[in-house]
Amino acid sequence: MKVKVEGRRNSYRDLLVWQKSMILAKEVYLLSGNFPKEEMYGLTSQIRRSAISVPSNIAEGRGRGGDREFVRFLQIALGSLYELQTQMELAQQLGLTENIESVIGLSYELEKMINSLITSKGGRNG
Repeated sequence: MKVKVEGRRNSYRDLLVWQKSMILAKEVYLLSGNFPKEEMYGLTSQIRRSAISVPSNIAEGRGRGGDREFVRFLQIALGSLYELQTQMELAQQLGLTENIESVIGLSYELEKMINSLITSKGGRNG
């Protein structure tokens, strides 16, 4: 799924964590499309906002230029990921979906990747 932009190096698009978070957001959008219509402005909307917040914050943090700002936005992305995990588990408990395994699995993988990136940039992840 990697998108190359001519003449740009070290873009947020080059980060595997951003690429995988985009896949996660797409999966969440597709999965939540099957939720009941009465949830459109409730859980569906909240789940989708949380999902798109992950790659958006990774991209914004990368664009800020410094490691300190990048770590701050990675921490925000991690918080959005935790929100998404919680919301997906609630959707399953409410019977809105049964197929959260791939989304949850990818979210756990992203959690590890973001935590590793935070640590490598000198931030705390505990």
